[in-house]
Amino acid sequence: MSTPVGPEAFAAVEPLLAEHAEIEQQLADPAVHADGDRARTLGRRYAELGRVVGAYRAWRAAEDDLGAAREMAGEDEGFAAEVPGLEEAATDAAEHLRRVLVPRDPDDARDVILEIKAGEGGEESALFAGDLLRMYLRYAEHRGWRTEILERTESDLGGFKDVQVAVKARRTVAPEDGVWAALKYEGGVHRVQRVPVTESQGRIHTSAVGVLVFPEVEDAGEVVIDPNDLRIDVYRSSGPGGQSVNTTDSAVRITHVPTGIVVSMQNEKSQLQNREQAMRVLRARLLAAQQEEAAAAANDIRRSQVRTVDRSERIRTYNFPENRIADHRTGYKAYNLDTVLDGELGPVIASAIEADEAARLAGTSE
Repeated sequence: MSTPVGPEAFAAVEPLLAEHAEIEQQLADPAVHADGDRARTLGRRYAELGRVVGAYRAWRAAEDDLGAAREMAGEDEGFAAEVPGLEEAATDAAEHLRRVLVPRDPDDARDVILEIKAGEGGEESALFAGDLLRMYLRYAEHRGWRTEILERTESDLGGFKDVQVAVKARRTVAPEDGVWAALKYEGGVHRVQRVPVTESQGRIHTSAVGVLVFPEVEDAGEVVIDPNDLRIDVYRSSGPGGQSVNTTDSAVRITHVPTGIVVSMQNEKSQLQNREQAMRVLRARLLAAQQEEAAAAANDIRRSQVRTVDRSERIRTYNFPENRIADHRTGYKAYNLDTVLDGELGPVIASAIEADEAARLAGTSE
């Protein structure tokens, strides 16, 4: 017979319950909603704490039911028969609460900027970059997210040498439903094995595409950029093969001198719009760099075994002849590559989330 878990086992929940009640009161104040950024931040924290409150209440209810059944078991065999099932329910509720209490990535509710870059494989790599772009756009569509192409450089055969896309939730969501919560695992090298359209002998080639994912900065004040640290160049935009596609110097290249980060934009027709988009991407990259530095410096922070900061890691293989997709971090393998590339990416991402949660749970018990 298992022993019921006492309230002291989850004493850490008490301040979270108090915070949840306090935020609830703040959100009831119309003045709070006059500040969109503050209301959004409070809303996301309230949703995150709501998971804890719900799990805690479910656990307490299960413990109360178990306690009552045990008290009555000596007098009524019917209650005695219920005890094993109630013990199991209480254990499950306690485990669920423990999982909910594992600290989440604070960026999970954020939107993202995703970059897809052709790598090894030349034109074939650029074509596969286009396939990945379509996959992410379709996946975002399935999730009800909005997408915006910020910048793209097309290849001669219709692929993409480089493409940047913003992916945004349409409303405030709970952290577990956030764009970053799902797409953060996509960063790394994606390998494709197939017969290129340029291959006349029918031989299978291996190419690679790099994917970078950054949490988007919601408030420009989050990342302070000194204008003196920026070098801004303007030039005429160009298309495949380098031909000019604009008669004015509308393209913008911004270099953040201290870090060496360079962002170029030419997708918009005006220099001002390209500059705004470039700053948007630059802030996201700087935020990611700051977070990686902080994680590396804090020895008590367990790095995810699934989402690594090593962007050169080969994370996945897409094998066209076998219609197979394999994730090398989680061991996930399936023979439905065609449907995955059509946006059915959910099970692949779920395998990464499950592996990451298991690693973090193991970390809390060490």
